[in-house]
Amino acid sequence: MVSIKRAVLLFTVIFFTVSPFTVRAQGSEISTPEEITAYSQHHVKDDYYFSLFSHKASGKHYGFALPVILIDNGLKVFSSAEFHHGDAVVEKDGQFYKLYHSKIYKTDAEGTITYDEKHYPTNEKPWDFSITKNVAGLIIATVLLFWAFLSLAKTYKKSSNAIPTGLGRVLEPLIIYVRDEMARPNIGYRYKEFMPYLLSVFFLIFLLNVMGLTPIGFNVTGNITITFGLAIVTFLVTNIKANKGYWKHIFWMPGVPVPFKILLAPIELLGIFTKPFSLMLRLFANMTAGHFVIMGFIAVIYLFQNQLTLGGSIGISMLLTLIIFMLKLLVSFLQAFIFTMLSALFIGMAVEEHSEHH
Repeated sequence: MVSIKRAVLLFTVIFFTVSPFTVRAQGSEISTPEEITAYSQHHVKDDYYFSLFSHKASGKHYGFALPVILIDNGLKVFSSAEFHHGDAVVEKDGQFYKLYHSKIYKTDAEGTITYDEKHYPTNEKPWDFSITKNVAGLIIATVLLFWAFLSLAKTYKKSSNAIPTGLGRVLEPLIIYVRDEMARPNIGYRYKEFMPYLLSVFFLIFLLNVMGLTPIGFNVTGNITITFGLAIVTFLVTNIKANKGYWKHIFWMPGVPVPFKILLAPIELLGIFTKPFSLMLRLFANMTAGHFVIMGFIAVIYLFQNQLTLGGSIGISMLLTLIIFMLKLLVSFLQAFIFTMLSALFIGMAVEEHSEHH
């Protein structure tokens, strides 16, 4: 218990010390509302570079670059540091590439970007398989989950009645919770068939949400393509495993007059797609909004530094941020719970053995 308290205290200190707005290196700082808004938006976006802090006067950025992997007349692999945060054009095998608004475009030696009438870039883009922040976050989360669950599996391999140690003590109650509170009540006797998926999606979302609370800049579950992918998997599992009764209740509902069957069929068919859409949108919107709220409260230090003393502005900001941070930690669990619970509910509706209505 003492070690957990120390870990929480250490994490809190690191969070406020290495905050994304802690960029006062050599007197440089982000202080205007416009700069704070731009930095907040950049913080929640996917990127090719982990930025820890910057020096505005010299234009230097401190962090570490990620590998860029492009397929354009062959494979091209290089460090994203060569882009110098969009200020430089990279030449590889006679092809020129420019990083512009977090996307890589093909260009010329001068880095020319052409636009259409709506001011959208018209330059051609290569096939991009780069390791971005979101991809790195997914890889890290996957490795951590494999390590944690393999360690827990080894404990049970020795003896079915063995008591887990270390991290296993945290995982086991959560696994039982997913089984007894989500899978069994919603799916029924076939719950074991879907436990691997439900456990995977619950722990993956929860871990990614927690990683998003660190100052490094992970915002994996705040990326709509990630939540779309998770929702698509639930959609596929639900409809592939669905039984005949499920489809019968959608296209020709038993016990309902024929005119109403014709009326209800398109509505029920539309519901097949609205369910995963709601899963996708709920997770994306909640996690993205949480990031902006935390970034906004941290920005209080810089917005009110002229009206309040430094100690007063930092105290107010830290208090508000700590409150929102704890709330965001609760939301991280709730979003994993809601996504998994609804997935189990949709799967349960699809595999339920229906009785004919008379």
